[in-house]
Amino acid sequence: MTSPLRFALAVAALLALAGCSSLSKREQQAAVDLAHAGQSDVVGCEAGVDCAVASPLLALGYQANADSAPGAPRHSVMLLDRGQDALLARVHLIRSARKTIELQSFIFDADDSGALVLDELLAAARRGVRVRVLLDQLYGLPDPNLQATLVGQHRNFELRLYNPTFDEAKTQALQFAAGVLCCFTRFNQRMHTKVLLVDGQAGITGGRNIQDRYFDWAEGYNYRDRDVMVAGPVAKAMVANFNAFWDYERTLPAERLRDVAERLLRANGVPANDLLAPGAERSLRVRAMRAEAGDGKAVYERFRPLVQSVGRVDFYADLPEKHEGEQPPEEDASLAMRELVSGTRTELVLQTPYLVLSRSARRLFRELRAKPDRPTILVSTNSLAATDAFPVYAMSHKYKRLYLRELGFRIHEYKPYPADSPINVDATGALGEARAANIPMFGSGSRGSATGPVPLKRAGVRVGLHAKSLVVDDRIGVVGSHNFDPRSDDYNTESMVVVYDPDFAVALSASIRQDMQPDNAWLIAAQEKPPVLSGLNYSLGKLSEKLPIFDLWPFPYATSYELKPGCDPIEPGQPGFFACYEDVGAFPEVDLPLKSVYTRILTAFGAGLMPIL
Repeated sequence: MTSPLRFALAVAALLALAGCSSLSKREQQAAVDLAHAGQSDVVGCEAGVDCAVASPLLALGYQANADSAPGAPRHSVMLLDRGQDALLARVHLIRSARKTIELQSFIFDADDSGALVLDELLAAARRGVRVRVLLDQLYGLPDPNLQATLVGQHRNFELRLYNPTFDEAKTQALQFAAGVLCCFTRFNQRMHTKVLLVDGQAGITGGRNIQDRYFDWAEGYNYRDRDVMVAGPVAKAMVANFNAFWDYERTLPAERLRDVAERLLRANGVPANDLLAPGAERSLRVRAMRAEAGDGKAVYERFRPLVQSVGRVDFYADLPEKHEGEQPPEEDASLAMRELVSGTRTELVLQTPYLVLSRSARRLFRELRAKPDRPTILVSTNSLAATDAFPVYAMSHKYKRLYLRELGFRIHEYKPYPADSPINVDATGALGEARAANIPMFGSGSRGSATGPVPLKRAGVRVGLHAKSLVVDDRIGVVGSHNFDPRSDDYNTESMVVVYDPDFAVALSASIRQDMQPDNAWLIAAQEKPPVLSGLNYSLGKLSEKLPIFDLWPFPYATSYELKPGCDPIEPGQPGFFACYEDVGAFPEVDLPLKSVYTRILTAFGAGLMPIL
């Protein structure tokens, strides 16, 4: 980059940041002292209210460790497909903690689920549990007022933020722009890992953040996601990875962030906050979940059918050194994922919300397709109607011919209103109230918005895919935070649990395949060839696809298909396919003219966002 350009970017950044206050070292230390002085050091609990509960679920970890031997580990694992199950498991494990809790998350909102988790974390700290919460700064409780209150609650509760680009809890709009201008790479390097660990015995990891839409509690839009609880020796590796982030130089205690420190100084102590006020009112569903989580036997009975006993389980996770270009290759989650995929012999089942492949991933799948016994590759991903990330879908749309024709993918795009999904519709609160007020359920988004869910033709319980999982040959199952995309490879730190067990792999495969069923997804396949000039159309479309930014050819190679009533599923290319499948267009259910859709796709490409999406 030339010096004049660097200077121009620096000036733009400084202008954007104009008006930001700064604190002296003395003021910063004074704020830290105020936070620590306000912390309670009283340890205790009230039986039946906030004391640790006996947990057969957590006991699985102790038992697995006791049953393990060198070279012969034992683990208990549990797939968490349902949002309400995932929240209950988290709250219950926190409630059962007696020694330590580590929580690491990319997003943490102060909504119902966030308030519930914070309540339980603080209650654990007050009964003597060491609680450490590590959040990515960009979306982790980005409220300096709330953070200023949290850091002064109890000596057993610590809150740290990863990579606060401007040393503040909340990134203002101008700061966001300045971050892109002055520090593009660092600003985009985010901690995408999501982990909850209890007593070093059991952990939960996967795609879910702490936010209502991950637990079926959002009225507007909910995620179909997946976590895995794992109990046993691998929890030690998860704790070690957490510690690496906790102690890293880019991780700062919340009380040392400038805007948090200002609140502490302004209040001359720990400020009050309505969310954390003693006796703060919680919603009926929060109170119900809290009561349910306190009954260890009932929780275990609910989850027992999901628990599987397995042997080897690995935890692959990026280290923060990834962001300095210094991470050892053997610690790279992306490398581990590619090695697993490259070992596929017969079938790979892949689920990702964002079907955007890096160049290295494309090479990998070309190598798979070149094998003598070409493995089948099934892909579950979002449709435009289901996704809340329009620019990312634009990238996926451009390369559908490549994915289908050259890489051999069988793609199923998730519907926004799946007929059979693990979403608990009653829990969302969308039914009843929305209908009474004549409000479309799970809102359709704004027609003028360039991001977020697009408007749809009809109302319904709207769901978007967010799960990140894969199954290799029905023998290895993977659940994690890695989206199998360039951003996960190059910018985010990611993690994943790898379970080497056929029964687990088959269960995970069945879960993904359910999302591919005709009632839940559209099949993506090549359009029926026109009677004339089909070869020319294909060649021109392929040529247009090679353009670095815009894809101008108006006749796409692929379209979406709906299975007709009375027909059984047929693979594309087989006799009778077009008789049993109806072409429903490239963007079914979307309430936008094709011209508007393609305009937005071109806009997304014009931004050159491929490497960071």
